[in-house]
Amino acid sequence: MKTIRTVADLRETLAPARRAGSSIGLVPTMGFFHEGHLALIDAARDACDVLVVSLFVNPSQFGPSEDLDAYPRDERRDADLAERHGVDVLFAPPVDEVYPDGFSTTVAVHGLTEVLDGHPARRGQGHFDGVTTVVTKLFNMVQPDRAWFGQKDAQQALVIRRLVRDLDIPVAIEVLPTVREADGLAMSSRNVYLSPDERERALGLSRALEAAEQEVAAGRLDARDVLAAARRELDARGVEPEYLELRSASDLSPAARVDGRTLLAVAARVGRARLIDNTVLGGTE
Repeated sequence: MKTIRTVADLRETLAPARRAGSSIGLVPTMGFFHEGHLALIDAARDACDVLVVSLFVNPSQFGPSEDLDAYPRDERRDADLAERHGVDVLFAPPVDEVYPDGFSTTVAVHGLTEVLDGHPARRGQGHFDGVTTVVTKLFNMVQPDRAWFGQKDAQQALVIRRLVRDLDIPVAIEVLPTVREADGLAMSSRNVYLSPDERERALGLSRALEAAEQEVAAGRLDARDVLAAARRELDARGVEPEYLELRSASDLSPAARVDGRTLLAVAARVGRARLIDNTVLGGTE
């Protein structure tokens, strides 16, 4: 495995594979790998000839009150895991390689980014502008045939798919299911912030989704019933959600009932950790 810091070196390294017609895959990450990241890496490894994993904590997607400085980092550990899982190139650029002096371009996707995590009262439009700008840059840097993302960031996956469609970027987007701990907690790099008591409270998110799934399985499809069942589980663990919303899984429009593929999304702060989770009700991809 090669660890590469610059775009020029990355392109030089990938050029022979590209000339040979080899397929190139990309898994974009902010590092501090957990089993969710490794599931994406393993799927990509099986599906492509050359695998690039990017390791970049993107400052432009963090708000002024968010945890950029505290965000967990351990490049040596990540590099060891990447090599053990068959990664060919670990692309770990410094910030000034991605955002050089005078950088002034923003890529924005409208229509999917003003709700849920993009609501002005939460992470705001700037969050997704940061995501779409850095992902566009990574796609241009690596020029992959396929790229892998996780369903835990369901809104992000929809936004990236729209970005690729709208800008005719020739990369296939693969979205894999959320990877969970044995007790149901969605894996996240931010889980390291949780104390034992907070981790128990954090189970309220996955339990809320399970309660909603049971409600739908029982034939109660009205949004009020589904959300009430989910809210009871959050209340039972003293978790106040930033949002708990039922929306179309295709365009994030509000859903009055589970009708076709419907996304139930939740976000909440538990201690220092801001956690998100979701489930698709009424159908699968």
